[in-house]
Amino acid sequence: MKVLIIGGSGFLGTELVRRATAAGWETAATYCSRPDAIAGAAGASWHRLDLRSPGHIDEVLATAAPSAVIDATSGGSDWAVTADGSIRVAMAATRRGCRLVHVSSDAVFSGSRTHYDETCLPDPVTPYGAAKAAAETAVRLLAPTAAVARTSLIIGHGGYGGSGRSVHERLVHALAAGTHDGVLFTDDIRCPVHVEDLASALLELAVSDHGGMFHLAGADALSRHELGVLIARRDGLDTARLPAGRRADTPMPAALDVRLDSGATQERVRTRLRGAGEFLHVQ
Repeated sequence: MKVLIIGGSGFLGTELVRRATAAGWETAATYCSRPDAIAGAAGASWHRLDLRSPGHIDEVLATAAPSAVIDATSGGSDWAVTADGSIRVAMAATRRGCRLVHVSSDAVFSGSRTHYDETCLPDPVTPYGAAKAAAETAVRLLAPTAAVARTSLIIGHGGYGGSGRSVHERLVHALAAGTHDGVLFTDDIRCPVHVEDLASALLELAVSDHGGMFHLAGADALSRHELGVLIARRDGLDTARLPAGRRADTPMPAALDVRLDSGATQERVRTRLRGAGEFLHVQ
């Protein structure tokens, strides 16, 4: 198996590279602006890739010659990366006949219906959600056999050294330490997934012939504050130091309650998607 992981230096990408190389796959991965992030990732060949540059992805694919591509990049609300860049990946992968797994997000939904299964169409309310929705729509049309996988908040291993922490975990530690201003919202609800489960399911999709839409989210629906409390307890932090607030009381546009229903996906993939109550359980 030869796999190319777009966004290999990111949080999810790092876990994908680790698992693919451990499985003995011939692994290539890309970075854009963080060459330092790949220093400890032995066993993979690395390629600099700027998805804003037309033709750059074709050069990387020609060099890496993968049989499968996992697009795990995240450019946030930068349309040129998150939307246009992902579309370039889909077009290039299709031209070369590569299997494509595209990672999308629950940000494509507004929260107006709360529960979203794999058949639900995007109705984003943020620039990031709009870019992700544009990307997944284009991927489905350009590469009908591709797997498009929507996911939610991604959680790692925590710890005091920072290694293995996701964005949300780093925020919890910063809030508990008093080094960051802000709150954890009590009305912003998602279905967090562990990075190990997510990476395992994505690699499983990469070697399958399953196409269409997949939801790879955890089994538990939690507010960001509830999730923060579980992370703090796991890592031995003072939960009383985590400030709470309501997103509805802020001017920031965002979906409030978005719960990905992964039931149909769980019938098609072997990887069990644990809930946060299980993978953050304190022994």
